[in-house]
Amino acid sequence: MEWKTLLSPERERKGSSRHKSGDLRSEFEKDYHRIIGSASFRRLQDKTQVFPLDQSDFIRTRLTHSLEVASLGKSLGQNIGQKILNDKKDPGFTPKMKEDISHILECAGLIHDIGNPPFGHFGETAIREWFIRNLPKLEVKGVRVEELLSEQMKQDFYHFEGNAQALRLVSKLHYLVDEHGMNLTYALLNTIIKYPVSSVDMNPSSGNIKEKKMGYYLADQELFERITSTTGAGNNRHPLTYILEAADDLAYKTADIEDAFVKGSISYYALEKELDLLEEKEAEKLKKETQNQNGTSAVYRFKPAEKLRRLYRRGEEKGVHNPEAYAVKNWIISAQGFLMNCATDGFMENYEAIMDGTFKKDLFYGTEGEGLMELLGSMAYLFVFSSRAIYKMELTESTILDFLMDRFVGTVLCYDTDEEQDSIDSRVVAFISDNYKNAYSLQSKGKSEAEKLYLRLLLVTDYVCGMTDSYAKRLYQEMNGII
Repeated sequence: MEWKTLLSPERERKGSSRHKSGDLRSEFEKDYHRIIGSASFRRLQDKTQVFPLDQSDFIRTRLTHSLEVASLGKSLGQNIGQKILNDKKDPGFTPKMKEDISHILECAGLIHDIGNPPFGHFGETAIREWFIRNLPKLEVKGVRVEELLSEQMKQDFYHFEGNAQALRLVSKLHYLVDEHGMNLTYALLNTIIKYPVSSVDMNPSSGNIKEKKMGYYLADQELFERITSTTGAGNNRHPLTYILEAADDLAYKTADIEDAFVKGSISYYALEKELDLLEEKEAEKLKKETQNQNGTSAVYRFKPAEKLRRLYRRGEEKGVHNPEAYAVKNWIISAQGFLMNCATDGFMENYEAIMDGTFKKDLFYGTEGEGLMELLGSMAYLFVFSSRAIYKMELTESTILDFLMDRFVGTVLCYDTDEEQDSIDSRVVAFISDNYKNAYSLQSKGKSEAEKLYLRLLLVTDYVCGMTDSYAKRLYQEMNGII
């Protein structure tokens, strides 16, 4: 892969990439303004990050998380771009390319979660499991839906994925001028495709990160192929995708700890204890790996528990009201700085493998930050995602999403067919946004009955994924007569 094509400014709507008189913005800066001004981006302010329907103004939403990922992604792009220049890693890499990757990563951070349904990652799971339970039971005119759909069509629903939905939303569903959605650059679209494989080609057990999940629906496969053939990435991960993923992982793993601390799910002392154990484990591991014949060994640079305690003492010396909160929040900032350096090192140490498409891991793999990232993730799972409070909220969310999927899938099975809908079904269809119905009409022209049925099922997931948490809850209440 070469940066010259990887940073392609091409768009689906040809001709729109030319500079207008007096407009000095790059194509990637134009992408930024298209995203910021979109309704889809604004809706992220009412979508869950960790704590659904939370009333606190501190706890993060998808919007604040996306802004943090955009900021971290841009910074990582600047760091890595400068390292490529300084280390002369690639004679074709220019200072302008460094600017471009920073802008692309900033935009990618803004939209990387834009396709996620309401209620966070649990929403994805709920929709996926709804299809696993119900698709085998559905019938159209006495024929089982499973028999009408191709294998890839079925697998698209059984492995429903917010990442694939993000590509679909920004490229086809955000109807402004025409059917090309936001009409973003190919370089940006390729960057947000975290998994460049279809639902029938994914292989979570392969150990190759690009095959962990599906990255696009069958309905969007031709678009995927146009993008990746233009950028030259093909079925490989775009190099900037690794950086975007590192920014995302870094943002949510540190933020989850901070949000959980504020909510009282994790205490200062619980964090201190876990970091002490990590520090001992990492120091021993490093000693074994690097000890030479003279008995000397490398030192674990970032001592997380020691850093946390130093910050606590500083808080006490400053006379702050809550030295524990002072320590945790400032520790998060220090940890982010350390982990950003680790991600930069990970990219540069694996530069050749990343550029030839053979690197199978994330950027923290093999770095000093790998153990800390794993600990932060396991702590969030143990103290937050496995808590009774979250389980209770997820039961409520599951009830809402199951009802909406039942109602809307049952309604669209015969939509746009010669079978007449009853008065209730016709009214339910009216709830679905004209944007999504227009997209369906455009995409279904000239298609077979099976393809139209597949697109009608996507019409439901398109609509549900476009809902905010509050809207999904309110629609559920209104359709059930709960005032």
